[in-house]
Amino acid sequence: MSRALFLRRVRLLLALLAILLIAGTAGFLQFPGWSFSDALYMTVITLTSVGYQEVHPLTDAGRTLAAFLLAGGITSMGLWFALLTSAIVEMDLAHAFRTRRTMKKLEDISDHVIVCGAGRSGRQVVRELAAARVPYVALDRDPERTEMIREIDPDALALQADATRDETLVQAGVRRARGLVTALSADTDNLFVCLSARALSPSLTIVARALDEEAMGKLYRAGADHCVSPNITGGVRMASMLLRPQVVSFLDVVMGEEGLTLRLEEVAVPKGSPLSGQSLAEARIPQKTGLIVIALYHRTETGERHLVYNPGSEERIREGDTLIALGEPDRIDRLRGIVAA
Repeated sequence: MSRALFLRRVRLLLALLAILLIAGTAGFLQFPGWSFSDALYMTVITLTSVGYQEVHPLTDAGRTLAAFLLAGGITSMGLWFALLTSAIVEMDLAHAFRTRRTMKKLEDISDHVIVCGAGRSGRQVVRELAAARVPYVALDRDPERTEMIREIDPDALALQADATRDETLVQAGVRRARGLVTALSADTDNLFVCLSARALSPSLTIVARALDEEAMGKLYRAGADHCVSPNITGGVRMASMLLRPQVVSFLDVVMGEEGLTLRLEEVAVPKGSPLSGQSLAEARIPQKTGLIVIALYHRTETGERHLVYNPGSEERIREGDTLIALGEPDRIDRLRGIVAA
């Protein structure tokens, strides 16, 4: 049952009770010797089937009115109980079906990102992943927070579970995931998640949030590849807004501020890509996609990555490289299609 339908039925029942209350009070006032308080009291105890005793002796007409109110009160209470029972049952069934559907989808998902924690940081991560069309699974113990994730993205895979437990990470497909973000409210919980995730998937890329700067070293030792401290990044941003406000405004645009379509994305060059071995001039990426390639990561023979800023047209693309491109999301998708063709 939708919330709108439930509220509409509640309003109808309240209107029915109000009509019965007004009609009963007005009816008893028609009898001689009845005050307003007597009529209202008699109507209430009749509607609720309490029936202490008659305030005044009733005539045949009064008994008919009382019987009418009694039938209306019993009907109203029955409708109330039916409405509440159906709402509770439907909520339980909806939760059970949604959990079953989520678990079924989790069996098939792969190359996704697991987001542990649906607080403010976790919800922002979800927004970014949804905007980039990256599949993800959100985990949180709080049912209200998991519901917030579904409000952000109706198609989200949100699981109400404890992310610090190994079985929860296994259910979320940690062995098939490309990465994991842990943004739980306590550094100790993030530490547990890093330990469990690294043990379950040694090649997983893990990004952890650290509220305490001292916890960053422990998170790295526990298996995190990257640690983010809101205190540090917040301080840097505030200083940057004073020192270089236009740069910050530009970064807000390219990092996906709501309402703007410009994105700064990376596109990996897989093995066998048609762009492999071509120079940027030969690849003609700006002409084919309308994107600007602002940087190029080369992977050396030793596995290290060498960054080339503002690469020239003669710079050659190799297998395993990563292109850093600026443009609209649909153009980024077009480049990914060209690279993987």
